[in-house]
Amino acid sequence: MGTYILKRLLAMIPTLIIISVVVFILIQLPPGDIISASLASLQQQGMEVSTEQIAALRAQYNLDLPMPMQYLHWILNFVQGDMGYSIKYEQPVNTLIWERLGYTIIIAVASLLFTWVLAIPIGVYSAVKQYSVGDYLFTVIGLLGLATPSFMLALILMYCAYTWFGISVGGLFSPEYADSDWSFARFVDLLNHIWIPMIVLGTAGTASIMRVMRANLLDELGKPYVVTARAKGVRPLKLIFKYPVRIAINPFISTIGWLLPTLISGEAIVSIVLNLPTTGPLLLQALLSQDMFLAGSFLMLLSILTVFGMLLSDILLAAVDPRIRYE
Repeated sequence: MGTYILKRLLAMIPTLIIISVVVFILIQLPPGDIISASLASLQQQGMEVSTEQIAALRAQYNLDLPMPMQYLHWILNFVQGDMGYSIKYEQPVNTLIWERLGYTIIIAVASLLFTWVLAIPIGVYSAVKQYSVGDYLFTVIGLLGLATPSFMLALILMYCAYTWFGISVGGLFSPEYADSDWSFARFVDLLNHIWIPMIVLGTAGTASIMRVMRANLLDELGKPYVVTARAKGVRPLKLIFKYPVRIAINPFISTIGWLLPTLISGEAIVSIVLNLPTTGPLLLQALLSQDMFLAGSFLMLLSILTVFGMLLSDILLAAVDPRIRYE
């Protein structure tokens, strides 16, 4: 296992280099850049900017250099921990990302735990009690969860929380705690607000995973080793959870590497609706305004999370499934 992990870590280096080139090309594809977009906005407001000022700005952000040199400046600074300067927000990209990434990871992990805690037991129950009333009920609920847009569910939960409980659930904190220092009261206030985005982001994943878990487990329960164990008198609970569930859960473990970046990048609309201080809206604005340093750094961080997440998935697969041996 140690040799396999070392090989994978070494293989990540050329992989991330290729990804960085692709990311840089993608953020350069739209015509113009953030300087030209900012100048157009200033001109619409009746402000004039001299040619010398435009040239100075382009030189300040290396936009006057050829594309290969721009890429080298960007990626070498990124490797050293300097993600550049956001022209739109007039702040270092490091500051913008790190102040929002923590809240994003908290919401993403909470949504992931919510999804697994609900989806796996429901999927096991639906497989064991196939075609029962509970199976049909969970099937209907799952289809409703898949069909309901996340932003609509967010609006419904916001309305219900305010109407029934008198709780304002916009944002992650109440107004009195929004800018205060961390304390136990502020932490409790965060818990009072985080359940809305957790449910909204976790609902679609719960609905799909419970259906996949049901199908995988039904396939395992019909295999000869299960039939043999049942004939030998193995207790039903032990029979289900010792091997069939461990094998049926493999597809979820193998996709852990995709889940965190998907949650981080996919919660943009929900964050806008709920007014959450997360990375989704910031990434959306960076792409719309062609803020290359901010957008490129976000995309690279998501790529790094994916690459390391896939390695984590492979290691967990070897731990959960005794049939897998990487050597």
